[in-house]
Amino acid sequence: MTNPTLYRRRIIPDECILLKDDIILSCDEEHIITSWQALHPKKDLHHGSSCYFLKEGFKVSKFCEKSGKLLYWYCDIVDFDYDSNDNTLIATDLLADVIIYPDGFVKVVDLDELVTALNSGAISLDILKQSLLRLDHLLQIIYSGGFDRLKAYIDQASLYQ
Repeated sequence: MTNPTLYRRRIIPDECILLKDDIILSCDEEHIITSWQALHPKKDLHHGSSCYFLKEGFKVSKFCEKSGKLLYWYCDIVDFDYDSNDNTLIATDLLADVIIYPDGFVKVVDLDELVTALNSGAISLDILKQSLLRLDHLLQIIYSGGFDRLKAYIDQASLYQ
């Protein structure tokens, strides 16, 4: 796969956004590493970097202030849909997320959105199961001390910007 055109699809709200300003720093069959400016800047969030773990079903992002100071790591549970004809990759947010703060505190968020999406028919029971299994896998990596391995992809790529 050579640098695909990236899209972010959300289930709640239902939207698909072209990530036209994301810069692909590295791309292979297992990882895509990007640098980006916040689509919707907030008080503190200015920019960041992300690593798409294509075979594991999650995306790890480093959220930073304008100064470059780390706000937190944000991990999305996702599903990837690659179209080789168009060289496009759609990362569909499967709702469950994990936030890791600089002090190491881990917070799982948005599990209620899984129930809302299931009840409304926006996702199937199989998608709910897939999301929870990927969340469990990510949490096992984090709790066993393996998160440094995941964030190293971003930190190493950032050195070469």
